Amino acid sequence: MALKYFRTLRPILRATYHRKTFGQSIKASLLTVKYYSTATGGEDAGTVAGQTVVTERRGSVVTVAINRPEVRNAVNQETARRLLEELEAFDSDPDLHVAVLHGKGGNFCAGYDLKELANHPASLKLEQDVTKGPGPMGPSRLELSKPLIAAVSGFAVAGGLELALLADLRVVEESAVMGVFCRRFGVPLIDGGTVRLPRLIGLSRALDLILTGRPIGAQEALAYGLANRVVPNGQALQAALQLAEQIRSFPQQCLRADRSSAMYSCYDAPSFTQAMQYEIDHGIPVIQSEAVTGATSFTTGAGKGGKFF
Repeated sequence: MALKYFRTLRPILRATYHRKTFGQSIKASLLTVKYYSTATGGEDAGTVAGQTVVTERRGSVVTVAINRPEVRNAVNQETARRLLEELEAFDSDPDLHVAVLHGKGGNFCAGYDLKELANHPASLKLEQDVTKGPGPMGPSRLELSKPLIAAVSGFAVAGGLELALLADLRVVEESAVMGVFCRRFGVPLIDGGTVRLPRLIGLSRALDLILTGRPIGAQEALAYGLANRVVPNGQALQAALQLAEQIRSFPQQCLRADRSSAMYSCYDAPSFTQAMQYEIDHGIPVIQSEAVTGATSFTTGAGKGGKFF
């Protein structure tokens, strides 16, 4: 699916058939790191001191980091704007296949900056029509057309949890803490938390977290389906990058068609029949563009015995 309120930015899906092994792809990508930032003039702009969001390009994978460690990466208006810009730039760039969202300094994100809300309440201007503008946390209303992975360390709470829910997959460190901590202060979930959380883990479990605001650790998050991987402390970003490398190595038109169909069936399809129709309508064009090439590779021995190549 494209960005809901920027449909004109739908990227051109290009056939990308990678023949490298998983391990080789990771090695090649990690050797070449380019800084990329829409705020500093694009590729090779470097990391700017004081920048609230830092973005690095690693081949066809881009990392987007919240860079306010002094406040556990709480998001203020400037950070929200920058997150939105960078994820829009990722989605519209045909050379980027996967993004990894993470936080600098040991925490993913502690939510919206309540000090800013308390000290400057009039400055917070919210667009109530979700089709016309960003959410308070920035990119939370986007419907990305390509995979996003969240590398979660430390706290991912309140609005930070909602940012993690925006991702397709969440790689969570053992000591990470997730939860609707804003329950204590009367701050509502208005960045998709009440929409995405029940879809991911079911209404009963979602209401447990939403109503109580209690913290949830990595293992419970894994059991719930909120976390997709649990890794040792300090390894979330590296594990997320390895996962991103695996995902970007697959034929991209097919991957995005299947992803789009899954999203449509979960959020938008009014009936089973229409969901099935969407699946075949978006799958058939991939047969000629990628599946025939893949089938030919299989006949020559690639991927046999369940091997990934």
